[in-house]
Amino acid sequence: MIIGYARTSTIDQIAGFEAQLKALRAVNCEKIFQEQVSSVGERLQLAAALEYVREGDVLVVTKLDRLARSVADLMTTVQTLDRKIVGLRVLDLGMDTHTPTGKLMLTVLGGVAQFEREMMLERQREGVAKAKAEGRYKGRKPVSSERRDAVLQLAALGTTKAGIARQLALGEATVYRILAAAKGAGSD
Repeated sequence: MIIGYARTSTIDQIAGFEAQLKALRAVNCEKIFQEQVSSVGERLQLAAALEYVREGDVLVVTKLDRLARSVADLMTTVQTLDRKIVGLRVLDLGMDTHTPTGKLMLTVLGGVAQFEREMMLERQREGVAKAKAEGRYKGRKPVSSERRDAVLQLAALGTTKAGIARQLALGEATVYRILAAAKGAGSD
């Protein structure tokens, strides 16, 4: 059975998410696990996909970074798949771990992807520091008082943080920040 896994980091990445789903359907994935959660967050659908796959199945992702956040994470996932005798196919690389060359390339490219991400984050930090030094850094856009009040009202009603984020089209981290600030302000 061919099983797909699609992930974007935020619910705002609609086009990228739809493109992944389209690509997975194009390679005849019979079941697709999908989620919109940061790779550093809990990836419940990935865990479900890894639990679901059986011997002889193939797990398909469109890109390596949709599956793993680091080389160590990638290797853990690959080991899980290997123990279950399940292959891994990465579409944009044309890679399939059913071959020794595919396994080697996966390891090498995982290292390159991690290096690339770390370099991007370093350039981003340097850019922010330069913008701050020049007085051009504004930081994140503040949340309006109306939206902040809506977050607090929904939380008081017992709505989950994820539910609040969905209803108000906010990131979950923003909801957490608002609630933490309100809690801190209330303890004065």
